[in-house]
Amino acid sequence: HTPHVPITAAEIIEDVKQCRELGVSTVHVHARDEDEAPTHRKEVFAPIIEGIREVDPELVVCATCSGRRVSEVDKRSEVLELEGAAKPDMGSLTLGSYNFRSQASVNTPEVITGLAERMAKYGVKPELEVFEPGMVAYGAFLAERGVIEKDGYVNILLGNPGSAPLTAGSLNAFLALKPAGWLWGLAGIGRYQLDANMLAIALGGHVRVGVEDNIWWDQERTRLASNPDLVRRVRQIADLADRPIATPTWTRERLGLQREAAVSPAS
Repeated sequence: HTPHVPITAAEIIEDVKQCRELGVSTVHVHARDEDEAPTHRKEVFAPIIEGIREVDPELVVCATCSGRRVSEVDKRSEVLELEGAAKPDMGSLTLGSYNFRSQASVNTPEVITGLAERMAKYGVKPELEVFEPGMVAYGAFLAERGVIEKDGYVNILLGNPGSAPLTAGSLNAFLALKPAGWLWGLAGIGRYQLDANMLAIALGGHVRVGVEDNIWWDQERTRLASNPDLVRRVRQIADLADRPIATPTWTRERLGLQREAAVSPAS
């Protein structure tokens, strides 16, 4: 649908480089195979993450553990097994099932706990993704039982046609259920991305932005956007709102990520 989605390792790393120059401290990474289809294979993720470490070894790298294409825990968690410079700092953990416009994303309790256990085993912090307020409550339930750590980071994704809308009242329902120790970020799907960016900045949250969630620059859909385009706009809004931009080091400290995770590849 757009030429601006980075496909190869080189394209992804170039996008990361430009976005890092604009101030990002965390990057969320997907990988694609030889046919340009999404893949879970760790050998495809490895050069991407290693290349990101060369851009800035302090950047927080979050690898997707999505179940849209594969359902088995062994496959979805494969990227967590990487070591050294290829090891991700975080892995996405969606806390429930929901519908997209044309397909379902199924995350059973067994899969959620299985992925959480693999993340704990390999020392990768969960990036909690929630599409409904009940997913926040379920995450709190898992934290109380020690399945996930109590100090989490949760990305709230609103505006998807099959789940919670982007409204102030909807967001409040998520935040009301959020454990006190969790940091939160906000993402808007499609035409709701810019509104979500501004709402998060205004309320003291953090921002997820990029072409995974929205490929358009404008509401009228006359211009396709790139990741650097979207990040640059968030930076401008944050500057206007007098919200300082987090550094990777600050982000690591707030998320409790060990600095040893930010290793440079061997020369």
